[in-house]
Amino acid sequence: MTVDRLQFTLTVTFHYLFPILTMGLALFIAWLKTVAYFGREGRRLRPLRKTADEREAYDRAAHFWAKIFGVTFAVGVVTGIPLEFQFGTNWARFSNYAGGVIGQTLAMEGVFAFFAESAFLGVFLAGRRRVGERAHWLAAVMLFVGSWVSGFFIIATNAWMQHPVAYSVDDGRAQLDSFWGVLTNPWLPWQYAHNMSGAAITGAFALAALGGLYTLRGVHLEFSRICLTVGVIGALVLCVVQIFPTGDQHARQVARYQPSAFAAAEGLFPTQKGAPLVIIGNPDTNRRTLESTIEMPHLLSFLTSRRWDTQITGLNDIPIDRWPDSVPLVYYAYHIMVGLGTILLVIAALAALLLWRGRLFASRTMLWVLMLAFPLTCVANIAGWTVAETGRQPWVVFGVMRTSDGASPASSVPAGTGIFTLLGFAGLYTLVGLLYVVLVLRLVVRGPD
Repeated sequence: MTVDRLQFTLTVTFHYLFPILTMGLALFIAWLKTVAYFGREGRRLRPLRKTADEREAYDRAAHFWAKIFGVTFAVGVVTGIPLEFQFGTNWARFSNYAGGVIGQTLAMEGVFAFFAESAFLGVFLAGRRRVGERAHWLAAVMLFVGSWVSGFFIIATNAWMQHPVAYSVDDGRAQLDSFWGVLTNPWLPWQYAHNMSGAAITGAFALAALGGLYTLRGVHLEFSRICLTVGVIGALVLCVVQIFPTGDQHARQVARYQPSAFAAAEGLFPTQKGAPLVIIGNPDTNRRTLESTIEMPHLLSFLTSRRWDTQITGLNDIPIDRWPDSVPLVYYAYHIMVGLGTILLVIAALAALLLWRGRLFASRTMLWVLMLAFPLTCVANIAGWTVAETGRQPWVVFGVMRTSDGASPASSVPAGTGIFTLLGFAGLYTLVGLLYVVLVLRLVVRGPD
């Protein structure tokens, strides 16, 4: 089972780097094209009014980022296909048990990812002169809708694994009682909002980073100003949304439905009233203590329930066989996510202040910071998913099926076969990653013109 988990971790982590960017870019492609389409004189949306040259610049920016989207989307599809096969090869017992439920949402995701996104991307890349101005704008909007609806069904699948609802068990298999019940899972709305705001932050910093690069090089300055302006403002708004309300509300859900994951993420061993919020610490599971801490008294209880004296259940009062497999991993991943989210908010706020004062485009230091901040968004997103998936352990379906019970029988998939394919995936993904970098760099060097 360990090899199966390592293989799935490798493939899903590498794959998710690409949907993070496509879902984030889709929002801004739609926005850039909307400004270009509705910015004509005589339109009622006065705040969007632009000159003809400005509208042309926004249109070129949307078209350029659609090319980046296209390459990223293609690699995301290629790297995502092995995940579907691993459900059958490595996790056959889980698929046999839960396939009647998650098969519905995964099928819907496939429809939107492979048909809607790819079709509207093709229409958009064909150009407005071929399809018409209105159809071109509609393709951008539908590209965004398809991308985010695709993400919705993936999150709906994961939300069911985190908090299973609307199912019954018949002959040892979970059967769907209500598809609408799965889509209205109380776990789903805040997890989806938190995930998508994280992806949108990646898109915003991608715009800002490339705008900063071109500005430092002194090329494509009009394009750079658009990307920096849209990217910085978008990053600031989305970083705030990522922390509150989406991050706050999702954390409260975890505390309610998965107290073991919540306690592990906070490094909380004894059950406490007025539990402190630990900024820095080192969890020791053997002695069940959190060492070398910097903490804020009572704040964790307040953030969880809006009361300073609320009792928070610690790991000591949870059976050890229900603890996450690695409490330190959950703890550190959570604090990396929160720490990077805070850093990104500060960067976005400082950049927005410089933009408001008209000094951003001349601040080489901030332009460098925006460039270097982009990879941090990917790390923060992966850290967040690490918390979600490792915090749910030892359950593959929380409270229903243990991860050890979901793996394929060892007789069907020997450990040697798993190790061989794990190394094969690692080598193949390295080549795919290098090819992706080369293709994107070629587009960057060519620029929007």
